[in-house]
Amino acid sequence: MSTFTGLFNVFKIPELRQKILFTLLMVGVYRIGIFIPVPGVNVKSLETLMGQGTLLNMFDLFAGGGLRSFSIFAMGVIPYINASIILQLLTIVIPSLEKLAKEEGEEGRRKITQYTRYLTVVLAFVEAFGMSTWLRSLGVLEGAGFFYLMTVSITLTAGSLLLMWVGEIISEYGAGNGVSLIIFVGIIARIPSSVFQSGRLISVGQMNPFILILFLLVGVGVFVAVIFMQEAQRKVPIQYARRVVGRRQYGGQNTYLPLRVNQGGVLPIIFASSVLLFPSTLAQFIPNLKGISSVLSPGSILYIVLYALLVIFFTYFYSSIVFSPDELADNIKKYGGFIPGIRPGKYTSDYISEINNRINFIGAIFLASLAIAPSFVRSSQISAFTSIFFGTGVLIVVGVAVETIRQLESQLIMRHYEGFLK
Repeated sequence: MSTFTGLFNVFKIPELRQKILFTLLMVGVYRIGIFIPVPGVNVKSLETLMGQGTLLNMFDLFAGGGLRSFSIFAMGVIPYINASIILQLLTIVIPSLEKLAKEEGEEGRRKITQYTRYLTVVLAFVEAFGMSTWLRSLGVLEGAGFFYLMTVSITLTAGSLLLMWVGEIISEYGAGNGVSLIIFVGIIARIPSSVFQSGRLISVGQMNPFILILFLLVGVGVFVAVIFMQEAQRKVPIQYARRVVGRRQYGGQNTYLPLRVNQGGVLPIIFASSVLLFPSTLAQFIPNLKGISSVLSPGSILYIVLYALLVIFFTYFYSSIVFSPDELADNIKKYGGFIPGIRPGKYTSDYISEINNRINFIGAIFLASLAIAPSFVRSSQISAFTSIFFGTGVLIVVGVAVETIRQLESQLIMRHYEGFLK
C-alpha cells in the first residue's frame, strides 16, 4: 500500500505534479518523432540487415526502435553519450579540464557541458554521414547523389541534437535524468509489440506458451538479481577520534565507507560492445576484412569469449578512473578517521584498494554473464524479449527506474510525505 500512497502523494504536490506532466509531454514528443521516417528508406532491406545481428541492433536499443524504421531519431542519444564518455576520459587525461571540473565548481561544469554539446554536433554528423553512406551501399537507402546523403545526414544530426535538448530540459524541469529516461522509454516501448508478436505466434501454434512463461519467470529472476547487484555495497567501517576544541567535543562517532559492487553500471558493457563490434563495422567498408566480420559475428565462440573478457577489463578500467583509494585514505586521515586495525596513510589506501579489487571481480563476472546471456538465447520465439530481460537493456531499465524513484522519494520525504519505499 505504501507504493500507491507514495504515488498518490506525488500528485498532491503541485511542483512534483508539474514535473511529471512535463516529463510525460517531452517523452510524447520523442515517441512521435520515432514514427517520422527519413525519405528514401527500403524498410524490408533494413529489417533484413538488422536481423543479421550487426552493430545496428545495439544502436537500435538506444534509439528506442527508431533505427528499425530509420526515423529522424534513428541515432537516438548515442552521439551525446559518446561525447559525454570522451569528455569524462579527457577530464582525467588533460589537466586543464580536470581543473575546470574540480576547482571551478558550477561554472566549470557548465563549460564542460558546453564542450560536450559541441562534440555531440561533430560526432552526430560524422556518425550520420558514415551510417548513411554504408546503408546506401547496402541498398537500404535508395536515394542517389551527394546532396541526398547530406540531407539525410543533416536530418539525423538535427534529430539527435533535438533529443539531446529534450533530455537536458527533462533533467532541468522534469523528473529524473532526461537522457537516461529517453533510453528507458525506448526499451520499455518494445514490450507491447513483443507481447503482441508472442500472442500472434501462440494463436497460430508456432510458440509453446509454457516456454514463454518459463522465459518470463527467468526474466523476473534476472531483474531481481540486477536490482540486488545494483544496490549491493561493501561497508568498510571507519572510526573518528575524539577532538576537544575549547569546550566542545568533535568526532568520536563510527561510520562506514560504502563501496558499490557495480560501480560502472552499464558503461563497461557499452565500451566492450563498441570495441568488439568496431572491426565488424569497419569490414563493411574494407572488403579485405570480411573474414574478421564473420569470425566476430555475434553468437560465435570467439565473440562470446572476447565480449566477456572486454567487459571484465572495462569494469576494472572504469573503476580505476573514478575511484581513487589514495585520495580516500588522505581524506579519512585529514579528518581524524581510521579503519579499525589498519594504520592510516598508505596501509589504509592498500586495504581499500584490495577490497575494491575483490568486489570489482564480483561485479565484473556478473556484468559479463549478463552481457553474453542473449548469445545463448537461440529461439526466435522469445528473441523479442531478450533485449528487455537480458544484457544492456535490463541494466538500463533497473538503473533508471531505481534512480527516478529515489529522486521522487527524496522530494516526498523533504515535504513530510510518505515515500515509495520503506
